[in-house]
Amino acid sequence: MVVLGAFRGNVRDDLSWLNSAGRPDPTQTFYRANLPRLPLDDVPALTSGVMTLVPVYLYEGDLVTNLTFISGSTAVVTPANQWTALYSPAGALLAQSADKTNAAWAADTAVSFALATPYRATKPGMYWVGINVTAATVPTLVGTQAARPVLTGEINLAQTSGSGLAGVAPATIAAPAWRRQVPLVVVN
Repeated sequence: MVVLGAFRGNVRDDLSWLNSAGRPDPTQTFYRANLPRLPLDDVPALTSGVMTLVPVYLYEGDLVTNLTFISGSTAVVTPANQWTALYSPAGALLAQSADKTNAAWAADTAVSFALATPYRATKPGMYWVGINVTAATVPTLVGTQAARPVLTGEINLAQTSGSGLAGVAPATIAAPAWRRQVPLVVVN
């Protein structure tokens, strides 16, 4: 009997590159991310007032308290709104961070956004993490470039939603549009 179709190897070996970044001890630190730590680069993943979303797989029982993004070589200039949000696999808002409004965000700096209400995943699945920065100049983010989905059932590795957003996350992900630049997000 062949369980994995034509694949004959060890699944853990085939996916080992995903764990090449030396992740923290899972018994000590809860941690999820949408990308491995390498190879990453400086990407223009944000547009002012437009939410950028990336999928992150959560397991049942995962407790999400913080969403962290890392700026690249460009710092934020004259920010008005800065927040993150967690959405269900179906695109419904589950939790949002406080709006950091005009807080500084320097280049090459990790910024954690604490959710106003921590969320415990009730079922495993691909959840969506959104970030919005409304500013004269938005920061670039550490991330990568990705191709558009090709096969039926593939999801976007990054997408945008909304425009002219201010301090409150939309209740749902509306009219998502594929985005080539995929920012790294660390969920803990």
